Amino acid sequence: MIDRLGRARRSGPKIWALLFVLLALFCVIFFAARGRFQATASTTTVGTVLAPFEMAFSWCAGQIRSVTSNIWEIATVHEQNKMLKNEIEQLRRENTMAEEYAAENVRLRELLSYKQSAHQFDLLAARVIGRDAALWTSMIVVDRGARDGVRENMPVVTGNGLVGRVTDVSPLSSKVQLILDVRSSVGTLIQRSDSRVTGIVTGTIDNPYMPQMVNIPRNADVEDGDAVVTSGFGGIYPKGIMVGRVAAQRGDDSGLLKIAVIETAVDFQRLEDVAIITASREAPPEPIRAVPLSPGAAAAAEISATQIKAAAQ
Repeated sequence: MIDRLGRARRSGPKIWALLFVLLALFCVIFFAARGRFQATASTTTVGTVLAPFEMAFSWCAGQIRSVTSNIWEIATVHEQNKMLKNEIEQLRRENTMAEEYAAENVRLRELLSYKQSAHQFDLLAARVIGRDAALWTSMIVVDRGARDGVRENMPVVTGNGLVGRVTDVSPLSSKVQLILDVRSSVGTLIQRSDSRVTGIVTGTIDNPYMPQMVNIPRNADVEDGDAVVTSGFGGIYPKGIMVGRVAAQRGDDSGLLKIAVIETAVDFQRLEDVAIITASREAPPEPIRAVPLSPGAAAAAEISATQIKAAAQ
């Protein structure tokens, strides 16, 4: 017990001395940092002794400030970078939407222009909402149906030309058979005034995007580049709708007829907006009428008919 008290008494002055030195060091550094410490002759020695500690303390404080500042700057830059990336993505989305709206505006303007020029038709705008991969060149689905007044066999067009006809109608949508379908059959004629050759445009398997105009006499006046329009025969497609242009010609297997390969006016690979012809004031083509006979020819025909009848009896 006595030994412990002795050791405590001997260590007491050392502890107080250490505390005094630390307190003095703190005061020196504090006042030096604030510019308030004025060195005097009595403190020069203390300042000299404490200078290394003060420099070490200042260096550590500077490093801490530098690291803290760098961390803050990195965090700030990271946040700004994140914000810039979000802004860039937003601008990209807005730019994509703007381009889409611009393209849609062009298509709708084409339809509007066609509607204004085709006064004989009542048109219903529709959007393509579906295509079957197996029937890509045969069928499309549009967002108009029976509730919009759509019925089967109504023609479908764009501002450039003929698309096809409605084949199946549901309340909110309709299926459209394209003129590229091998089962499609469109009565057509060469638009050129000194030709007016008629034929039938139908799809082919060999070249799905290039239908053919068939049933053309071998010596018919057809030239590459001739415009092909609907003839109006058949009761489905009104007369005068653009179908395409003759791209090439070749003879058929019989050697009596020829086939014209048609480059369609409509780009079926980029078909998005169409118009359905719900009503047409286009006069149907006149039926073929017999040429009237002169009185003499009529009498001769009557006599011939009488003779044939008598011979039959």
